[in-house]
Amino acid sequence: MGEKNMNLIEKLTLPAAIVIAGLMLPLAVSDYKSYERTVDVKGLCEREVKADKVIWPITFKVVGNDLSTVLKEAEKNNSVIRDYLVNGGLDPEHILAGALSINDKYANEYGNNDRVYRFLCTGTITVCSPDVSKVMALRASQGELIKTGIVLYEGWENQMQFKFEGLNDIKPEMIEEATAGARAAAEKFAKDSGSRIGKIKTASQGTFSIEDRDSNTPQLKRVRVVTYVTYYLKN
Repeated sequence: MGEKNMNLIEKLTLPAAIVIAGLMLPLAVSDYKSYERTVDVKGLCEREVKADKVIWPITFKVVGNDLSTVLKEAEKNNSVIRDYLVNGGLDPEHILAGALSINDKYANEYGNNDRVYRFLCTGTITVCSPDVSKVMALRASQGELIKTGIVLYEGWENQMQFKFEGLNDIKPEMIEEATAGARAAAEKFAKDSGSRIGKIKTASQGTFSIEDRDSNTPQLKRVRVVTYVTYYLKN
């Protein structure tokens, strides 16, 4: 075959290849788009759990005009409160007495010096315990402390707090349940649209949240997690 014939064949082959590629491209794109059909779903899992730790700050106040007397009374209050808690079944290791705070009214530049008592002593004993039920029972009967003459103070800054620290124990089951819920939603969508679900394209887990079930029962917590999954759809 001569050189001229070879050149002619090459000239004819190249356009033909371009035409064939052009014809095949829409089919490839169509097939790709078909493969890329997806559905985004989410699965939710919620559980109600009991708090497994309680923090209870017990604050008392002592007033008087003689500092040494006020301090002795405060130390006595510390001992009475601690005995009350230990006798109620709490571990002494879970009871911590904080430093006493003394406020001298006469030393207050912006206060009046005509007040009845010069010194105000504030003390706080903090309970941090996993025995939630025992602490709640002691909190309910703290009137026994008041009967001894101890003046207890309750404000927003020393409210009883409830914690749930057993999240790692229930995480795997909750993630599994949330993922199963997402798959069920995807299967329902696929069935309604005349398709079937394929492999997972992407998946992500939301943040676990722990909240009070309601404002009246903070010792009960609601744990919540959401998973987000994207499935491929196929005919």
